[in-house]
Amino acid sequence: MNNENANIKDGNVPTVPRRILSSQLSSISAGVVPRSGAPYIAIGRQDEIAAFLSDLEDVDQGGGAMRFLIGRYGSGKSFLIQLIRGYALERDFLTADCDLSPERRLYGTGGSGVATYRELMKNLASKSSPDGGALSKIISRWIGKLRSSLLESGFKPDSPEFSQELSKKVSSELSELEFLVGGFDFTCVITQYYKASISENDDANEKMSACLRWLRGEYATKTEAKNALGFSVSVIINDENWYDFLKLWAALAHKMGYRGLVVFIDECVNLYKIPHRVSRENNYEKILSMFNDTLQGRAPGLDIVFGGTPQFLEDTRRGLFSYEALRSRLCDSRFALDGFKNLIGPVIRLRRLSDDELYALIWRVTLLYSQYYNWDCPVTDQNRIDFLNICTSRAGADSMITPREMLRDYMTVLNILMQNPEASFDDVVGKNLTLEHSKNTDDDIFPEPQVQNTHEDSQHDRKYTANDIDF
Repeated sequence: MNNENANIKDGNVPTVPRRILSSQLSSISAGVVPRSGAPYIAIGRQDEIAAFLSDLEDVDQGGGAMRFLIGRYGSGKSFLIQLIRGYALERDFLTADCDLSPERRLYGTGGSGVATYRELMKNLASKSSPDGGALSKIISRWIGKLRSSLLESGFKPDSPEFSQELSKKVSSELSELEFLVGGFDFTCVITQYYKASISENDDANEKMSACLRWLRGEYATKTEAKNALGFSVSVIINDENWYDFLKLWAALAHKMGYRGLVVFIDECVNLYKIPHRVSRENNYEKILSMFNDTLQGRAPGLDIVFGGTPQFLEDTRRGLFSYEALRSRLCDSRFALDGFKNLIGPVIRLRRLSDDELYALIWRVTLLYSQYYNWDCPVTDQNRIDFLNICTSRAGADSMITPREMLRDYMTVLNILMQNPEASFDDVVGKNLTLEHSKNTDDDIFPEPQVQNTHEDSQHDRKYTANDIDF
Protein backbone atom coordinates (compact mmCIF):
# COMPACT_ATOMS: atom_id res chain seq x y z
CA MET A 1 0.00 0.00 0.00
CA ASN A 2 1.49 3.39 -1.02
CA ASN A 3 1.97 6.34 1.32
CA GLU A 4 -1.21 8.09 0.20
CA ASN A 5 -3.37 5.10 1.02
CA ALA A 6 -1.55 4.73 4.31
CA ASN A 7 -2.41 8.33 5.13
CA ILE A 8 -6.06 7.62 4.39
CA LYS A 9 -5.99 4.63 6.72
CA ASP A 10 -4.11 6.61 9.37
CA GLY A 11 -6.94 9.09 9.69
CA ASN A 12 -5.92 12.23 7.78
CA VAL A 13 -9.59 12.56 6.86
CA PRO A 14 -12.16 13.07 9.62
CA THR A 15 -14.55 10.27 10.34
CA VAL A 16 -17.73 11.33 8.58
CA PRO A 17 -21.03 9.63 9.49
CA ARG A 18 -21.85 7.08 6.83
CA ARG A 19 -25.29 8.56 6.21
CA ILE A 20 -23.76 11.96 5.39
CA LEU A 21 -21.00 10.37 3.31
CA SER A 22 -23.52 8.44 1.24
CA SER A 23 -25.56 11.58 0.59
CA GLN A 24 -22.46 13.59 -0.29
CA LEU A 25 -21.02 11.12 -2.79
CA SER A 26 -24.40 10.50 -4.42
CA SER A 27 -24.99 14.24 -4.73
CA ILE A 28 -21.55 14.93 -6.17
CA SER A 29 -21.93 12.15 -8.73
CA ALA A 30 -25.29 13.57 -9.82
CA GLY A 31 -24.05 17.16 -9.91
CA VAL A 32 -26.32 18.40 -7.12
CA VAL A 33 -25.53 20.02 -3.79
CA PRO A 34 -25.62 17.85 -0.64
CA ARG A 35 -27.94 19.36 1.96
CA SER A 36 -25.79 18.23 4.89
CA GLY A 37 -22.08 17.83 5.49
CA ALA A 38 -20.99 20.75 3.28
CA PRO A 39 -17.97 21.66 5.50
CA TYR A 40 -16.40 18.26 4.80
CA ILE A 41 -15.84 19.17 1.15
CA ALA A 42 -15.56 22.96 1.42
CA ILE A 43 -12.46 24.35 -0.26
CA GLY A 44 -11.68 28.06 -0.70
CA ARG A 45 -14.31 30.82 -0.54
CA GLN A 46 -12.90 32.16 2.74
CA ASP A 47 -13.48 35.79 1.75
CA GLU A 48 -17.07 35.13 0.67
CA ILE A 49 -17.79 33.24 3.89
CA ALA A 50 -16.32 36.07 5.97
CA ALA A 51 -18.62 38.56 4.20
CA PHE A 52 -21.71 36.49 5.01
CA LEU A 53 -20.64 35.98 8.62
CA SER A 54 -20.24 39.74 8.94
CA ASP A 55 -23.86 40.09 7.79
CA LEU A 56 -24.95 37.66 10.49
CA GLU A 57 -23.33 39.81 13.15
CA ASP A 58 -25.22 42.86 11.87
CA VAL A 59 -28.50 40.92 11.91
CA ASP A 60 -27.79 39.76 15.46
CA GLN A 61 -27.60 43.42 16.49
CA GLY A 62 -31.07 44.08 15.06
CA GLY A 63 -30.09 45.16 11.56
CA GLY A 64 -31.01 43.71 8.19
CA ALA A 65 -28.96 42.48 5.25
CA MET A 66 -29.35 41.36 1.65
CA ARG A 67 -26.87 39.74 -0.72
CA PHE A 68 -26.97 38.63 -4.33
CA LEU A 69 -24.73 35.59 -4.88
CA ILE A 70 -23.94 35.52 -8.59
CA GLY A 71 -22.18 32.75 -10.48
CA ARG A 72 -22.42 30.46 -13.47
CA TYR A 73 -24.24 27.13 -13.34
CA GLY A 74 -22.08 24.72 -11.35
CA SER A 75 -19.79 27.42 -9.96
CA GLY A 76 -20.76 26.70 -6.34
CA LYS A 77 -23.62 29.11 -5.56
CA SER A 78 -25.95 26.50 -4.10
CA PHE A 79 -23.07 24.83 -2.27
CA LEU A 80 -22.03 28.11 -0.66
CA ILE A 81 -25.64 28.77 0.32
CA GLN A 82 -25.82 25.42 2.11
CA LEU A 83 -22.46 26.11 3.75
CA ILE A 84 -23.59 29.51 5.04
CA ARG A 85 -26.88 27.98 6.11
CA GLY A 86 -24.95 25.54 8.30
CA TYR A 87 -22.87 28.33 9.82
CA ALA A 88 -26.03 30.32 10.59
CA LEU A 89 -27.67 27.35 12.31
CA GLU A 90 -24.55 26.74 14.40
CA ARG A 91 -24.72 30.37 15.54
CA ASP A 92 -28.34 29.92 16.66
CA PHE A 93 -30.08 31.70 13.79
CA LEU A 94 -33.28 30.44 12.24
CA THR A 95 -32.93 29.66 8.53
CA ALA A 96 -35.42 29.10 5.71
CA ASP A 97 -34.49 28.22 2.15
CA CYS A 98 -36.21 27.46 -1.14
CA ASP A 99 -35.58 27.26 -4.88
CA LEU A 100 -37.67 29.38 -7.19
CA SER A 101 -39.44 27.65 -10.06
CA PRO A 102 -42.25 28.38 -12.55
CA GLU A 103 -44.67 27.52 -9.71
CA ARG A 104 -42.79 29.52 -7.03
CA ARG A 105 -42.13 33.22 -7.53
CA LEU A 106 -41.73 36.32 -5.40
CA TYR A 107 -44.85 37.86 -6.87
CA GLY A 108 -47.62 36.23 -8.83
CA THR A 109 -51.24 35.29 -9.00
CA GLY A 110 -52.83 31.90 -8.53
CA GLY A 111 -50.71 31.06 -5.51
CA SER A 112 -47.24 31.28 -7.05
CA GLY A 113 -46.18 33.93 -4.55
CA VAL A 114 -47.46 32.28 -1.40
CA ALA A 115 -46.06 28.96 -2.68
CA THR A 116 -42.60 30.41 -2.05
CA TYR A 117 -43.58 31.30 1.51
CA ARG A 118 -44.96 27.79 2.10
CA GLU A 119 -41.72 26.25 0.89
CA LEU A 120 -39.73 28.53 3.18
CA MET A 121 -41.89 27.55 6.15
CA LYS A 122 -41.55 23.87 5.28
CA ASN A 123 -37.77 24.28 5.31
CA LEU A 124 -37.67 26.49 8.41
CA ALA A 125 -34.77 25.14 10.45
CA SER A 126 -33.10 25.70 13.78
CA LYS A 127 -29.96 24.37 15.41
CA SER A 128 -31.91 21.51 16.99
CA SER A 129 -33.90 20.82 13.79
CA PRO A 130 -31.39 21.44 10.95
CA ASP A 131 -33.34 19.48 8.35
CA GLY A 132 -36.40 21.74 8.42
CA GLY A 133 -39.92 21.36 9.76
CA ALA A 134 -39.05 23.39 12.85
CA LEU A 135 -42.12 25.65 12.98
CA SER A 136 -43.96 23.91 15.82
CA LYS A 137 -40.69 23.13 17.63
CA ILE A 138 -39.49 26.72 17.84
CA ILE A 139 -42.86 27.88 19.24
CA SER A 140 -42.83 25.06 21.81
CA ARG A 141 -39.23 25.91 22.73
CA TRP A 142 -40.18 29.54 23.25
CA ILE A 143 -43.14 28.64 25.49
CA GLY A 144 -40.89 26.24 27.39
CA LYS A 145 -38.36 29.02 28.05
CA LEU A 146 -41.12 31.28 29.37
CA ARG A 147 -42.32 28.51 31.66
CA SER A 148 -38.78 27.91 32.91
CA SER A 149 -38.31 31.60 33.73
CA LEU A 150 -41.50 31.54 35.82
CA LEU A 151 -40.39 28.41 37.66
CA GLU A 152 -37.07 30.10 38.47
CA SER A 153 -39.06 33.05 39.83
CA GLY A 154 -40.72 30.77 42.37
CA PHE A 155 -44.11 30.14 40.78
CA LYS A 156 -45.52 26.65 41.23
CA PRO A 157 -46.58 25.02 37.94
CA ASP A 158 -49.94 23.81 39.29
CA SER A 159 -51.02 27.14 40.74
CA PRO A 160 -53.54 29.49 39.05
CA GLU A 161 -50.99 32.30 39.34
CA PHE A 162 -48.58 30.33 37.14
CA SER A 163 -51.03 30.14 34.23
CA GLN A 164 -51.96 33.80 34.62
CA GLU A 165 -48.33 34.95 34.65
CA LEU A 166 -47.48 32.74 31.69
CA SER A 167 -50.33 34.24 29.68
CA LYS A 168 -49.13 37.71 30.60
CA LYS A 169 -45.60 36.89 29.47
CA VAL A 170 -46.80 35.54 26.13
CA SER A 171 -48.96 38.63 25.59
CA SER A 172 -46.11 40.93 26.58
CA GLU A 173 -43.65 39.26 24.19
CA LEU A 174 -46.10 39.49 21.29
CA SER A 175 -47.46 42.98 21.98
CA GLU A 176 -44.74 44.79 20.00
CA LEU A 177 -45.56 42.77 16.88
CA GLU A 178 -49.18 43.89 16.81
CA PHE A 179 -48.23 47.25 15.30
CA LEU A 180 -46.49 45.67 12.28
CA VAL A 181 -48.33 44.87 9.05
CA GLY A 182 -50.36 41.71 9.68
CA GLY A 183 -49.09 41.65 13.25
CA PHE A 184 -52.45 41.61 15.02
CA ASP A 185 -53.69 38.42 13.36
CA PHE A 186 -50.22 36.90 13.53
CA THR A 187 -49.99 37.37 17.30
CA CYS A 188 -53.62 36.28 17.74
CA VAL A 189 -52.98 32.94 16.01
CA ILE A 190 -49.79 32.30 17.97
CA THR A 191 -51.63 33.12 21.22
CA GLN A 192 -54.37 30.65 20.30
CA TYR A 193 -51.70 28.04 19.54
CA TYR A 194 -50.21 28.66 22.99
CA LYS A 195 -53.59 28.33 24.70
CA ALA A 196 -54.32 25.10 22.86
CA SER A 197 -50.89 23.72 23.80
CA ILE A 198 -51.63 24.08 27.51
CA SER A 199 -55.27 23.04 27.20
CA GLU A 200 -56.51 19.58 28.11
CA ASN A 201 -59.50 19.71 25.76
CA ASP A 202 -59.98 16.91 23.26
CA ASP A 203 -59.80 19.30 20.32
CA ALA A 204 -56.53 20.92 21.44
CA ASN A 205 -54.39 19.10 18.89
CA GLU A 206 -56.84 19.97 16.14
CA LYS A 207 -56.71 23.64 17.17
CA MET A 208 -52.91 23.63 17.20
CA SER A 209 -52.85 22.05 13.75
CA ALA A 210 -55.24 24.70 12.43
CA CYS A 211 -53.04 27.49 13.81
CA LEU A 212 -49.94 25.98 12.19
CA ARG A 213 -51.75 25.77 8.87
CA TRP A 214 -52.54 29.48 9.06
CA LEU A 215 -48.94 30.30 9.96
CA ARG A 216 -47.76 28.24 6.97
CA GLY A 217 -50.11 30.09 4.63
CA GLU A 218 -52.21 27.04 3.72
CA TYR A 219 -55.69 28.59 3.79
CA ALA A 220 -57.14 29.81 0.51
CA THR A 221 -59.88 32.02 1.99
CA LYS A 222 -60.64 33.78 5.27
CA THR A 223 -63.84 31.76 5.58
CA GLU A 224 -61.91 28.51 5.43
CA ALA A 225 -59.49 29.83 8.05
CA LYS A 226 -62.34 30.96 10.33
CA ASN A 227 -64.05 27.57 10.17
CA ALA A 228 -60.82 25.76 11.05
CA LEU A 229 -59.54 28.18 13.70
CA GLY A 230 -62.84 28.84 15.43
CA PHE A 231 -62.37 32.62 15.36
CA SER A 232 -62.28 35.34 12.72
CA VAL A 233 -59.09 36.65 11.15
CA SER A 234 -58.91 39.80 9.06
CA VAL A 235 -56.16 38.48 6.77
CA ILE A 236 -54.68 35.24 5.53
CA ILE A 237 -51.18 34.82 4.14
CA ASN A 238 -51.40 35.14 0.37
CA ASP A 239 -49.53 36.19 -2.78
CA GLU A 240 -49.69 39.86 -1.84
CA ASN A 241 -48.56 39.90 1.78
CA TRP A 242 -46.36 36.86 2.40
CA TYR A 243 -43.18 38.95 2.66
CA ASP A 244 -44.73 40.98 5.50
CA PHE A 245 -45.03 37.76 7.48
CA LEU A 246 -41.38 36.93 6.84
CA LYS A 247 -40.56 40.21 8.57
CA LEU A 248 -42.85 39.21 11.44
CA TRP A 249 -41.02 35.89 11.81
CA ALA A 250 -37.69 37.73 11.84
CA ALA A 251 -38.93 40.05 14.59
CA LEU A 252 -40.35 37.13 16.56
CA ALA A 253 -37.10 35.18 16.22
CA HIS A 254 -35.37 37.68 18.51
CA LYS A 255 -38.24 37.43 20.98
CA MET A 256 -37.88 33.64 20.97
CA GLY A 257 -34.19 33.84 21.87
CA TYR A 258 -32.76 33.27 18.38
CA ARG A 259 -30.30 35.68 16.81
CA GLY A 260 -32.35 36.35 13.66
CA LEU A 261 -33.83 34.80 10.53
CA VAL A 262 -31.74 34.06 7.42
CA VAL A 263 -33.67 33.41 4.20
CA PHE A 264 -31.99 31.78 1.19
CA ILE A 265 -33.76 32.02 -2.18
CA ASP A 266 -31.91 30.13 -4.92
CA GLU A 267 -32.48 29.55 -8.65
CA CYS A 268 -33.51 33.17 -9.20
CA VAL A 269 -32.79 32.65 -12.88
CA ASN A 270 -36.41 31.45 -13.04
CA LEU A 271 -37.46 35.09 -12.64
CA TYR A 272 -35.28 35.97 -15.62
CA LYS A 273 -37.10 33.29 -17.61
CA ILE A 274 -40.59 34.74 -17.00
CA PRO A 275 -41.82 35.49 -20.54
CA HIS A 276 -44.22 38.33 -19.70
CA ARG A 277 -42.56 41.67 -19.06
CA VAL A 278 -45.15 42.99 -16.59
CA SER A 279 -45.05 39.81 -14.51
CA ARG A 280 -41.26 39.83 -14.54
CA GLU A 281 -41.11 43.47 -13.45
CA ASN A 282 -43.60 42.82 -10.65
CA ASN A 283 -41.16 40.24 -9.28
CA TYR A 284 -38.29 42.69 -9.60
CA GLU A 285 -40.40 45.27 -7.79
CA LYS A 286 -40.75 42.80 -4.92
CA ILE A 287 -36.96 42.39 -4.83
CA LEU A 288 -36.60 46.18 -4.73
CA SER A 289 -39.02 46.33 -1.80
CA MET A 290 -37.02 43.68 0.07
CA PHE A 291 -33.75 45.46 -0.73
CA ASN A 292 -34.99 48.79 0.58
CA ASP A 293 -36.50 47.26 3.72
CA THR A 294 -33.41 45.32 4.75
CA LEU A 295 -30.90 48.08 4.06
CA GLN A 296 -33.02 50.89 5.51
CA GLY A 297 -33.60 49.12 8.82
CA ARG A 298 -37.26 48.29 8.24
CA ALA A 299 -36.73 44.54 8.50
CA PRO A 300 -34.82 44.05 11.77
CA GLY A 301 -33.36 40.61 12.27
CA LEU A 302 -33.81 39.55 8.64
CA ASP A 303 -31.04 38.49 6.24
CA ILE A 304 -31.97 37.57 2.65
CA VAL A 305 -29.61 35.85 0.20
CA PHE A 306 -30.53 35.50 -3.48
CA GLY A 307 -28.65 33.07 -5.71
CA GLY A 308 -28.62 33.61 -9.47
CA THR A 309 -26.63 33.55 -12.69
CA PRO A 310 -24.87 36.53 -14.33
CA GLN A 311 -27.70 36.71 -16.89
CA PHE A 312 -30.27 37.07 -14.10
CA LEU A 313 -28.36 40.08 -12.79
CA GLU A 314 -26.78 41.77 -15.78
CA ASP A 315 -29.05 41.20 -18.78
CA THR A 316 -30.33 44.68 -19.66
CA ARG A 317 -33.34 43.29 -21.50
CA ARG A 318 -34.72 40.75 -19.02
CA GLY A 319 -32.43 40.64 -15.97
CA LEU A 320 -32.37 42.81 -12.86
CA PHE A 321 -30.48 45.47 -14.80
CA SER A 322 -33.55 45.88 -17.04
CA TYR A 323 -35.25 47.41 -14.01
CA GLU A 324 -33.61 50.81 -13.63
CA ALA A 325 -34.23 51.14 -9.88
CA LEU A 326 -32.35 47.88 -9.26
CA ARG A 327 -29.66 48.52 -11.87
CA SER A 328 -28.72 51.82 -10.23
CA ARG A 329 -28.41 50.05 -6.86
CA LEU A 330 -26.62 46.87 -7.94
CA CYS A 331 -24.36 47.81 -10.85
CA ASP A 332 -20.63 48.08 -10.27
CA SER A 333 -19.12 51.45 -9.52
CA ARG A 334 -16.86 53.03 -12.13
CA PHE A 335 -14.02 52.48 -9.64
CA ALA A 336 -14.65 48.73 -9.31
CA LEU A 337 -11.75 47.59 -11.46
CA ASP A 338 -10.83 44.01 -12.29
CA GLY A 339 -8.21 42.64 -9.93
CA PHE A 340 -9.58 44.27 -6.78
CA LYS A 341 -11.97 42.47 -4.49
CA ASN A 342 -15.00 44.18 -2.99
CA LEU A 343 -17.22 41.94 -0.88
CA ILE A 344 -18.90 44.67 1.15
CA GLY A 345 -21.40 45.60 -1.57
CA PRO A 346 -24.70 43.78 -2.09
CA VAL A 347 -23.44 41.69 -5.05
CA ILE A 348 -20.92 38.88 -4.57
CA ARG A 349 -19.65 37.37 -7.81
CA LEU A 350 -18.12 33.93 -7.36
CA ARG A 351 -14.64 33.81 -8.80
CA ARG A 352 -13.34 30.74 -10.54
CA LEU A 353 -11.56 28.47 -8.03
CA SER A 354 -7.79 28.50 -8.50
CA ASP A 355 -6.05 25.41 -9.82
CA ASP A 356 -4.61 24.71 -6.37
CA GLU A 357 -8.10 24.88 -4.86
CA LEU A 358 -9.48 22.54 -7.53
CA TYR A 359 -6.66 20.12 -6.80
CA ALA A 360 -7.37 20.28 -3.07
CA LEU A 361 -11.03 19.61 -3.84
CA ILE A 362 -10.42 16.40 -5.77
CA TRP A 363 -7.92 15.33 -3.08
CA ARG A 364 -10.63 15.80 -0.45
CA VAL A 365 -13.14 13.83 -2.50
CA THR A 366 -10.61 11.02 -2.91
CA LEU A 367 -10.21 10.73 0.86
CA LEU A 368 -13.96 10.70 1.49
CA TYR A 369 -14.56 8.19 -1.31
CA SER A 370 -11.90 5.87 0.11
CA GLN A 371 -13.39 6.15 3.58
CA TYR A 372 -16.92 5.35 2.43
CA TYR A 373 -15.99 2.30 0.36
CA ASN A 374 -13.05 1.24 2.56
CA TRP A 375 -11.01 1.15 -0.63
CA ASP A 376 -7.30 1.68 -1.24
CA CYS A 377 -7.51 4.24 -4.02
CA PRO A 378 -4.75 3.70 -6.62
CA VAL A 379 -4.90 7.32 -7.85
CA THR A 380 -1.56 9.02 -7.14
CA ASP A 381 -0.61 12.68 -6.77
CA GLN A 382 0.65 12.69 -10.35
CA ASN A 383 -2.59 11.13 -11.57
CA ARG A 384 -4.60 13.90 -9.92
CA ILE A 385 -2.34 16.55 -11.43
CA ASP A 386 -2.74 14.96 -14.85
CA PHE A 387 -6.52 14.85 -14.42
CA LEU A 388 -6.63 18.50 -13.45
CA ASN A 389 -4.39 19.44 -16.38
CA ILE A 390 -6.76 17.62 -18.72
CA CYS A 391 -9.74 19.50 -17.27
CA THR A 392 -8.03 22.90 -17.50
CA SER A 393 -6.61 22.33 -20.99
CA ARG A 394 -9.96 22.75 -22.70
CA ALA A 395 -10.65 26.03 -24.44
CA GLY A 396 -12.00 28.60 -21.99
CA ALA A 397 -11.34 26.45 -18.92
CA ASP A 398 -9.02 29.08 -17.46
CA SER A 399 -12.09 31.11 -16.54
CA MET A 400 -15.11 28.88 -17.17
CA ILE A 401 -14.35 25.54 -15.53
CA THR A 402 -16.71 24.79 -12.64
CA PRO A 403 -16.38 22.43 -9.66
CA ARG A 404 -19.56 20.60 -10.70
CA GLU A 405 -18.35 19.38 -14.08
CA MET A 406 -14.87 18.58 -12.81
CA LEU A 407 -16.12 16.58 -9.80
CA ARG A 408 -18.65 14.63 -11.87
CA ASP A 409 -15.87 13.56 -14.23
CA TYR A 410 -13.57 12.68 -11.36
CA MET A 411 -16.24 10.65 -9.58
CA THR A 412 -16.76 8.70 -12.80
CA VAL A 413 -13.05 7.87 -12.85
CA LEU A 414 -13.12 6.69 -9.22
CA ASN A 415 -16.26 4.60 -9.80
CA ILE A 416 -14.71 2.83 -12.77
CA LEU A 417 -11.40 2.20 -11.00
CA MET A 418 -13.11 0.72 -7.94
CA GLN A 419 -15.37 -1.57 -9.96
CA ASN A 420 -12.61 -2.63 -12.36
CA PRO A 421 -9.53 -3.44 -10.24
CA GLU A 422 -7.56 -4.52 -13.31
CA ALA A 423 -7.89 -1.05 -14.87
CA SER A 424 -5.30 1.68 -14.36
CA PHE A 425 -5.75 5.43 -14.29
CA ASP A 426 -4.28 5.72 -17.80
CA ASP A 427 -6.67 3.05 -19.05
CA VAL A 428 -9.66 5.06 -17.85
CA VAL A 429 -8.55 8.60 -18.56
CA GLY A 430 -6.77 7.75 -21.79
CA LYS A 431 -3.09 7.87 -22.64
CA ASN A 432 -3.83 9.85 -25.78
CA LEU A 433 -4.78 12.94 -23.76
CA THR A 434 -1.24 14.34 -23.75
CA LEU A 435 -0.97 18.04 -23.05
CA GLU A 436 1.55 20.49 -24.37
CA HIS A 437 2.71 21.49 -20.91
CA SER A 438 3.16 17.85 -19.90
CA LYS A 439 6.24 17.85 -22.09
CA ASN A 440 7.87 20.53 -19.94
CA THR A 441 9.87 20.07 -16.76
CA ASP A 442 8.35 18.74 -13.59
CA ASP A 443 8.13 22.27 -12.21
CA ASP A 444 5.82 23.24 -15.07
CA ILE A 445 3.41 20.30 -14.83
CA PHE A 446 1.10 22.20 -12.53
CA PRO A 447 0.16 25.45 -14.32
CA GLU A 448 0.07 28.80 -12.60
CA PRO A 449 -3.47 29.42 -11.30
CA GLN A 450 -5.67 31.65 -13.42
CA VAL A 451 -7.73 33.60 -10.91
CA GLN A 452 -10.27 36.24 -11.84
CA ASN A 453 -9.66 38.20 -8.65
CA THR A 454 -5.93 38.67 -8.26
CA HIS A 455 -6.10 39.21 -4.52
CA GLU A 456 -4.96 35.65 -3.80
CA ASP A 457 -1.75 35.37 -1.83
CA SER A 458 1.46 33.66 -2.80
CA GLN A 459 0.24 30.27 -1.56
CA HIS A 460 -1.53 29.82 -4.89
CA ASP A 461 1.85 29.49 -6.56
CA ARG A 462 2.73 26.26 -4.81
CA LYS A 463 1.50 22.71 -5.23
CA TYR A 464 -0.71 20.87 -2.78
CA THR A 465 0.50 17.81 -0.98
CA ALA A 466 -1.19 15.49 1.47
CA ASN A 467 0.09 17.56 4.39
CA ASP A 468 -1.52 20.72 3.05
CA ILE A 469 -5.10 19.47 3.38
CA ASP A 470 -6.38 20.98 6.61
CA PHE A 471 -9.59 19.49 7.94
